Amino acid sequence: MSLRGPALLALAALAATGRAVEVAEPALVIEEPAPGRYVSGPLTLRARVEPEGLPVLRVTFAADGRLVCAREMPPWECVWDAGTDVAAHSIRAVAVLTDGWRLVDTVRTEAASFAPSVDVDVVQVAATVTDEGGRLVKGLGRGAFRVFEDGREQEITHFIGGDSERELVVAVDMSGSMAPAMATCREAVRRFLGSLRPVDRVTLLAFNDSVFTVARREASPEARERAVGRLRSWGSTAFYDAVLRGLDLLERHRGRRALVLFTDGEDMVSHATAEDVQRRIEVSASPVYVVAQGKGMREPGLKHVLDRVAGVSGGRAFYTDRVEELDAVFTEIGEDLASQYLLAYAPADAVRDGGWRTIRVEVAGKGKHTVRARQGYRAVVRGG
Repeated sequence: MSLRGPALLALAALAATGRAVEVAEPALVIEEPAPGRYVSGPLTLRARVEPEGLPVLRVTFAADGRLVCAREMPPWECVWDAGTDVAAHSIRAVAVLTDGWRLVDTVRTEAASFAPSVDVDVVQVAATVTDEGGRLVKGLGRGAFRVFEDGREQEITHFIGGDSERELVVAVDMSGSMAPAMATCREAVRRFLGSLRPVDRVTLLAFNDSVFTVARREASPEARERAVGRLRSWGSTAFYDAVLRGLDLLERHRGRRALVLFTDGEDMVSHATAEDVQRRIEVSASPVYVVAQGKGMREPGLKHVLDRVAGVSGGRAFYTDRVEELDAVFTEIGEDLASQYLLAYAPADAVRDGGWRTIRVEVAGKGKHTVRARQGYRAVVRGG
C-alpha cells in the first residue's frame, strides 16, 4: 500500500500505541447535516476525522461559500443558522493536518418544495392514509391526493413524501399528579425515543410548574437517555403552556413535524388557557400525539381534553398504562410519522376574516382509503 502524507501521520500516531494496525485512508466526514436533508433555522454543523488520533491543526466550516467557524480542537462542530426558508445549501468542511495536508468534505442539502413564511397565505396539511384493512399506505405521489376547503377543491402546490426527515418535540409531564405513573412514564419515553430514526431531530421538554428544555435537538441519543433518567415528579402542571411551547419550537422548522405529549392532561398553573391552546392548534400545521398517563387514563373530562387536542390537529390520543402495551403504541406513532405526507395549497378563498375553514383530504385510486389530517384552520386576520 502506498501511503500519502496524512496516511503516514495516521500510521505514526497509531503505531505509538504499540499495536498492529491497518491504516485506513484518512478522511473528513460531515455527519450533520446529512446529504439531501431539509434544513432551516439554527442547526449544528458536525464532522469527524478518520481515523481517530490523526493530528489535526483545525477544522473549518463554510456554508454557501461563507465561513461559519473554525475549530482547533474537537468536537468538530459549530452552530449555523440556515434561515427560515428550506433552501438548498452547500456545506463544506476542511481539516488541516499538522503537516499541511488538507482533508475536505462537502454535502448539499435539498430545497423543500415549499418554504412558506408567516407573510405568505399557504396552508400546510399533514396527512396519513390507511386502506380498508387499517394498514398505512406509503409511496403515494402528489397526484393521488385531492384537498378540499369548505367543500371546494384546492390546487396542491407543494408536496413532501413520507420518507423525509421529521422534526419532533417530545414533552413529558413530571408534575406531582404524575407521581404514581412516573416510573412507567420514564420507561415509556425511553422506549419511544429508542424507536426513532437517526435522521429525526428531537427536542425533549419537561413540564410541571413551568416548561423547560432537558435535551436540545442537537443532543445525542445517550444525552437524551440520561435526561429522561433524571426526571422526577413534583410541582403543579402547566399542560397548556407545554403544548404552546412545543408548537412554538416546531413552527421554527419546515417540513414534517409533530408534537408528542406524555401527560395526564390535568392543568393547574398554566398562564395559557384551554381556549389559547384551541386557537393555536387551529392555526398550526403540526399534528399532536398524546400518550395518556395517570389520571388521563381514567377521568372523562381529561380524556375529552386530550382527544380534542389530538383530533383537531390530525394526531391521535392513546390510552394505556401497561408497559407491555406501550411498544405497540410507539410502533403505531412511529408508523404514523413515517407514513405522513405533507401537502400545501394557497386557498382560493384568501379572505382573512377570522372564520373557520374546514379541510377534507381524499385519495384517488382503487379501494377505499381513509385519510387522517387536520380538520381545518382558522383564517386569522393579519396582524391579529
